[in-house]
Amino acid sequence: MTANPFAAFEFDADDARQVLADNLAGADDGELFVETASSESLAFDDGRLKVANFDSERGYGLRGVFGETTGFAHSNDPTLAALKRAGETAAAARKGRDAVMAPPPPGTNMKLYDDIDVVEQPGFEAKAKLLAEIDAYCRAKDPEVVQVSCSLASSRRVIGIVRADGDVRADVRPLVRLNVSVTVERNGRRETGSTGAGGRAPFERWLAPDAWRELADEALRVAKVNVEAVDAPSGEWEVVLGAGWPAVLLHEAVGHGLEGDFNRKGTSAFAGRIGQQVAARGVTVIDDGTIAERRGSLTFDDEGTPTRRTTLIEDGVLVGYMQDRQNARLMGVEPTGNGRRESYAHAPMPRMTNTIMTAGTDDPGEILASLKDGIYAKNFGGGQVDITSGKFVFRCTEAYRVRNGKVMEPIKGATLIGDGPSALTRISMIGNDFKMDPGVGTCGKGGQGVPVGVGQPTLKIEGLTVGGAG
Repeated sequence: MTANPFAAFEFDADDARQVLADNLAGADDGELFVETASSESLAFDDGRLKVANFDSERGYGLRGVFGETTGFAHSNDPTLAALKRAGETAAAARKGRDAVMAPPPPGTNMKLYDDIDVVEQPGFEAKAKLLAEIDAYCRAKDPEVVQVSCSLASSRRVIGIVRADGDVRADVRPLVRLNVSVTVERNGRRETGSTGAGGRAPFERWLAPDAWRELADEALRVAKVNVEAVDAPSGEWEVVLGAGWPAVLLHEAVGHGLEGDFNRKGTSAFAGRIGQQVAARGVTVIDDGTIAERRGSLTFDDEGTPTRRTTLIEDGVLVGYMQDRQNARLMGVEPTGNGRRESYAHAPMPRMTNTIMTAGTDDPGEILASLKDGIYAKNFGGGQVDITSGKFVFRCTEAYRVRNGKVMEPIKGATLIGDGPSALTRISMIGNDFKMDPGVGTCGKGGQGVPVGVGQPTLKIEGLTVGGAG
């Protein structure tokens, strides 16, 4: 049974319906979004627990949508009087306009995660003990280890959505994440490797020794690779991208450009190109918010629309965009369950959930073997993209030089530079080894951050600019 989203407030769903009815007459759309959230974070560094934070908040955002104009008010005052004032504020955007309220989102019986309290269970002691065990394990495993940092983060959001037509939805959204970072020193040189995992599942999944040791071993492996790395070459190279997390390049360079608001306003490099070939044959890109327990998944989005598996590019042809309710209505299409907000204090906008490129038929070993002289970018760090042009810059956290089909020396300082629309057309091989990221992604847009997922198989791109020292 889903928790009552109004338990922390001095009004209930019936009160909310009345406030909406009083203030959203003549609106195209709108809703009340109520939220009660708790979160906890612990960080272990320098051999001791250095950070332990707990936070809780409650509040609501009330929105009225009038054509392209939105009236939005938010508050953490739990009283009915404050809610009524918020309704009056949102209604100020009406400006005499009169419309018929859009129908409510369809219902769903889908349940992608359990109603669990990952903040309270397990308790503080168990979480602190786990971090201490990770620290001790890494330091004992290799004499070159000089620093270990690890952290746990958990949150639980109880949300409710009420529309003026009476439709009410409720959801409980758990989220956890474990990060491990290991620094090694060799001959006076220090390098770091990092990894993490998480999702909308109980902490027990990562508390198991096999699970956290796998993460710790991976962080140590990457650190020891990087301590042997040489300066990356610069120039234009054939590049192979690893499976899984490297799809963050797809997310940034292509995904944002396929969100409805940018395309309705004509500011995306993909605006007006539905039905056109925008990528190489075989390239299919999907946004899927329905994958159970994944970091970017939602039973329904922050407007109440059930999430779905939305095909954006099919066999290289642009077939759709990700939509919230407002942009979908203005563009004459259906919403796709991509209306998302960081919290009650933010209005929703079109955002990604889990954005993936589907598998092809090529063997990953054969893809690497096809590189005569190129770069194998196995893992990425942060990146930046310009939505209008699709131009991107991404930093590689683990990369190798490839010569005559053989993976050779690791390289450091490599950045991949290009633009999303061009990169899509240069994909020449698509692996059969599709993989999701481990559950660590957070996406920023318009000052809001939301959890997301990415995934892809191994890919070969014929020509990307690599920035390096050589």
